[in-house]
Amino acid sequence: PAVYPWRPMTDTAATPAALPRETQRLDWARHAANDRQLGLARASADAGFRSYWRTTGAEPSRIVMDSPPDKEDVKPWLRIRALLEGNGVRVPHLLAEDTEHGFLLLEDLGPDTYLHVLHADNADALFADAITQLLRIQATPVPDGMPAYDEALLLRELRLFDEWYLGKHLAIVLDFDDQQALERTHRVLVDAALAQPQVFVHRDFMPRNLMPAADGPAVLDFQDAVKGPIAYDPLCLFKDAFVSWPQDRVDAWLDGYHARALDAGLPVPPLDRFRRDVDLIGVHRHLKVIGIFARLHHRDNKQHYLEDAPRFIAYLDHVLPKYPELAPLAALIERRVKPTLVEYA
Repeated sequence: PAVYPWRPMTDTAATPAALPRETQRLDWARHAANDRQLGLARASADAGFRSYWRTTGAEPSRIVMDSPPDKEDVKPWLRIRALLEGNGVRVPHLLAEDTEHGFLLLEDLGPDTYLHVLHADNADALFADAITQLLRIQATPVPDGMPAYDEALLLRELRLFDEWYLGKHLAIVLDFDDQQALERTHRVLVDAALAQPQVFVHRDFMPRNLMPAADGPAVLDFQDAVKGPIAYDPLCLFKDAFVSWPQDRVDAWLDGYHARALDAGLPVPPLDRFRRDVDLIGVHRHLKVIGIFARLHHRDNKQHYLEDAPRFIAYLDHVLPKYPELAPLAALIERRVKPTLVEYA
């Protein structure tokens, strides 16, 4: 990709940092594309600080990723992208980059993610293609210094539920018994995650982060990748934040993933153990995501995310009764959380 020594076209007396962000973004895009008439239209935003803009005017269109350096450094995205591409994973093609100012020029993969195009009739085929990419991700060698899904990170994520959903959103003051119940749950979930085989983990491998492509799907939003439990990404794919599937189909997809992972030489455990690993890492993720949604609502004023919290309570309802060691969490949710939800009131 090209790396441009950028000076603003719009005001040669100004430094880039002195311009409003929207002016910087448009000016950089015109410079990178060598087209002074280029326009930008909002393509999408994500839960972080990045935003995405589709070029207008010249064809083919491109995508500008805007990642303000003071809020979200683009270099981890570039570093992980290079690792994945080197192992055959389909990622967006990079056309130009400016890490100093937080701009990237990428191929335009269209307006639709897997979330937009998945339905009951095509899910088997689309998920089979997604698993092909996932197996390549999990087979990617983990470089020295890559963050690990260690005990500190696992606990930090679990406590998002305690602090942001129970404490901030529901304004629950936990008594001693509730605190003890959560601590026991944390211990079970952390120990189970650390006992799993550890591989390259995308950490948000879900339909919204997959783009239909002839040689894909193309994988997005991988900058937070870590070395972690092998069941994490398959769980993310089939227990999605924004769409739910019948459990019998989820079970069949997970079994299919397991068979393909074995064939690929990945370190998956025997199927019964794998199913347990999926369940327990799923409880971890469901609690984390509920906490993140509450934080997005209260801290970042992104209020629509919490509308999907009941989906995760339903996911927990399916798993918690299967594991006596998680009974304290099940009781806490039954007593303190479900009465606050319309679906359970």
